[in-house]
Amino acid sequence: MALGRSSLVVSLPKHWTKLNQLNQGDVVSLAIQRDQTLVVLPGVERKKESKQITLHIDPSAREVMIIRSIIACYLNGYSSIRLVSKGIFSAAQQTAIRHIVRVLYMRILESDAKTIYMQTLLDESRASVVTSLRRMHLISSSMCRDAFNSLKSRDAKLARAVYNLDDDVDHFSFFLLRLLRSAALEPTLANQLDLEPIDCLDYQTLVHRIEHVADHANNIARNVIMLDGRKQRISDPVLDLMATSGDIAVNSYNMAIEAFFSKDVENSDKIIGKQEKIEKVDLDIASKSFVSDKTPFVVCASCSIRDSIKRIAEYAADIAEITINRAYKAIS
Repeated sequence: MALGRSSLVVSLPKHWTKLNQLNQGDVVSLAIQRDQTLVVLPGVERKKESKQITLHIDPSAREVMIIRSIIACYLNGYSSIRLVSKGIFSAAQQTAIRHIVRVLYMRILESDAKTIYMQTLLDESRASVVTSLRRMHLISSSMCRDAFNSLKSRDAKLARAVYNLDDDVDHFSFFLLRLLRSAALEPTLANQLDLEPIDCLDYQTLVHRIEHVADHANNIARNVIMLDGRKQRISDPVLDLMATSGDIAVNSYNMAIEAFFSKDVENSDKIIGKQEKIEKVDLDIASKSFVSDKTPFVVCASCSIRDSIKRIAEYAADIAEITINRAYKAIS
């Protein structure tokens, strides 16, 4: 409503003012969103207070359950996590906790036999979702390339280098998932990150797909290492077909990521169409494996590698589908 010739007045709902215990003369803040709407905040806009939580750990608790609890707290936006043991932390528990702290970009600030206090050091509001996603993709793509190179050349040393990169992808995965979950709940943070609510859903799916691709590159590298350790070999004809299929899958994956960021619907459709070619080569690998590879361990390793190649191609198609879906999203 107008007040005089040059001023406008916004009327606030009485229920909302009571809910936030506001009285006449109190200050409210206005935040402009990326769609040009205004958000009214009670009081002066303050920096969001960090969330803290205390977890009570049983001495007999399995390390994997402790790690899952820490990850869950991290993903739900807790900046400070205090672990308190009902007895004392075992050596295995302490090792597991310190490992996940490094993966989550946290730091242990206090530690004794019964208490571990950790805190995240990253400022979400300064992060770039797109930059982090691109870096995550670059690591996963290099893992794929080196995994298939190690497979072709039967190079266990290169395969071990791939295996050691998986934590780097996890770093980005956990950080991005935390960021996107927070942005979905906090309009102000979403505005700072230049995100719409639908972006949070699409980017979350993309993070999972990139992480899964890295996991399958890791699986191929692990099989190369195990075959080398047992002095066993996949036959050359099968290896050649795996290399061909792997190249198609990895190229599709890289094309899918580029299509996602460039909003390229045409190439996305082509990527989905390549699934048939992967299926055909996979059937050739299966038939040749049946003829040439008789050792049970080699057969199992071949099946595992085949599955990883197919999965990488499927995740590329998933990313391509997201790109096509985003092309037709409603413009607010």
